[in-house]
Amino acid sequence: MIEENYYFDPAKNEFENARISHWDKVASNINKWHKAGKYYHQRLIEIYNNMVYPGSKILEIGCGNGDLLDSIDSDKKIGIDFSPAMVNLAQIKHPKLTIINAHADNFLLNEDFDYIILSDLLNDVWDVQAIFNNIKKYTKPNTRIIINTYNRVWEVPLGLIRKLGLSKPNLEQNWLTVPDISNLLELSGFEVVRTTQEILFPANIPILSKFLNRFVVRLWPFNHFALTNIIIARLKPNIFEIKSQSKVSVIVPARNEEGNIEEIIRRTPDMGTSTEIVFVEGHSTDNTLEAINQSITKYPNKNISVFTQLGKGKGDAVRLGFSKASGDVLMILDADLTVPPEDLPKFYDALNNGTGEFINGVRLIYPMEDEAMRFFNLLGNKFFSYAFSWLLGQPIKDTLCGTKVLWKKDYERIAVNRLVFGDFDPFGDFDLIFGAARLNYKIVDLPIHYRARKYGSTNIQRWRHGFLLLKMVAFAARKLKFI
Repeated sequence: MIEENYYFDPAKNEFENARISHWDKVASNINKWHKAGKYYHQRLIEIYNNMVYPGSKILEIGCGNGDLLDSIDSDKKIGIDFSPAMVNLAQIKHPKLTIINAHADNFLLNEDFDYIILSDLLNDVWDVQAIFNNIKKYTKPNTRIIINTYNRVWEVPLGLIRKLGLSKPNLEQNWLTVPDISNLLELSGFEVVRTTQEILFPANIPILSKFLNRFVVRLWPFNHFALTNIIIARLKPNIFEIKSQSKVSVIVPARNEEGNIEEIIRRTPDMGTSTEIVFVEGHSTDNTLEAINQSITKYPNKNISVFTQLGKGKGDAVRLGFSKASGDVLMILDADLTVPPEDLPKFYDALNNGTGEFINGVRLIYPMEDEAMRFFNLLGNKFFSYAFSWLLGQPIKDTLCGTKVLWKKDYERIAVNRLVFGDFDPFGDFDLIFGAARLNYKIVDLPIHYRARKYGSTNIQRWRHGFLLLKMVAFAARKLKFI
C-alpha cells in the first residue's frame, strides 16, 4: 500500500508521527468530541450528499472514524487514514466500509474513483501538493475532487473554542486560503470547477441555525465569515492531445419554421465520425413537417430523422430529440438560424478536447445584427446571466441561447437527476443548466455571432416568459443555493 522508493524526510516523519499520536488519543475519547461537533458534522453530511451523485465510487482521504464516508449513498467506498486507532474505530463503527491505514501522499490502489473527498484534512498535513500529486493517479476526466477546509477568519475563534474544551483539540494548523489551494491544485494538474462557503453558525439552535447556514451564508458579506470553504476541482484537460472522434446528434426543435428547414440541412457541417440531424416538429401551423419530409427525400446521403412531439414547448421537444438521438455528442440548434450552424464545430471541439463538459452558447459578446435581439430582451438576458452565475457558482453569461452541447452519457445522468427539480422548464435550457451545475460539470461559455431571424416570427413572449424566468430564479435558489 506504500509507494516504492518513497523518500522519508526526518522532519516530515516527526511532524506526522506527532499527528498520528494525537489522533490516536482523540480516537480513544471520540464520543466526547463527536458530541461537541455533532451539528457541524451533520451539516457537512447534508452538503456532501447533495454534491455526490448516488451510486458513485468514492475515495475519502483522511476519513477519521468513517462517519462522513458511511453517510454517502455509494456502491463502493474506500477510506484512507494514517491513524491506526481511527482506522480501527472506523472498522468497528462501519464494518461495511473498506478502511486502509496509510498516509495520504503515498498509498497505492489499483482503481480510479468518481469522487475523491478531502474533508478537514489539508489544514493538518505536511505537504498538500504531494497529496494532490498522489490522488491524481486515481482520477479520470470526470472525477471530482471535493475539498472542505477551515476558513482562516476562524483561526482565533476555533482556538478559543478548543481551549475551552468545546471542540476536539488540534496541533498547529495550515491556514490555507481558497487561492492557496487553487494554486496548489493548478500546480498538480487540476483546475477548480467552483467554490462555495458553508456553515456560518456551527451550533444547533432550532430555526436560527438553519436560517444562517442555508440562507444568510450565501449572501455578501456574510459568506466571507463562513466556517468552511468547499472547493470542487477536476483534472485539467490537455486540449492539445489528439482525442478519438465521436458521433454527433444535432437536435432541431422546429415549430413554424418551414422556410428554414432546407437551409439547416445544407449548412449543418459534418462533425466527428458522423453527424445526424434529428428534427422534432412541434405542431406547426405552416408546412414545417412537410418541408422536413421533402428534405429527407431530397438529401438521401444525409442522416436525417423527424419526430412529432406529443407535448408542448421547446423543452419537451429537446427531451424527445435527445431520447431518439444515437450520437455520443448531443447538440441543440434552434431552427430559426439565429445561431449559424457553421459555428457548431467550435462547440464540438470544446467538448471533445475536454475544455468543458457543458458548452453553452453566448450571444452577448460579439455585436449582433440589427433587430437580432430587442432592447428589453437584451437587458433581461444580462440580468439573468448575473442571477444564474450567482446561483450556479459558475459564470454563465447567457442562459437562453438555444445552442447547448454535452455528452450523451452526461445528459443521461442529468435526466436521472431530474427528479430533484421536476418537469418545470418549458424552454429546456434550465433543465440542462441546473442539472449540469448540480452534478458539478464544467460549464464553458462559447461566444457566437447572433443573427436576425430571416423567416417567421419568434415563439418567445417577452413579458410572460420573463416572469417565468423570475420564477425559475427562485426555484433554482431553493434547489441549488439555499440547501
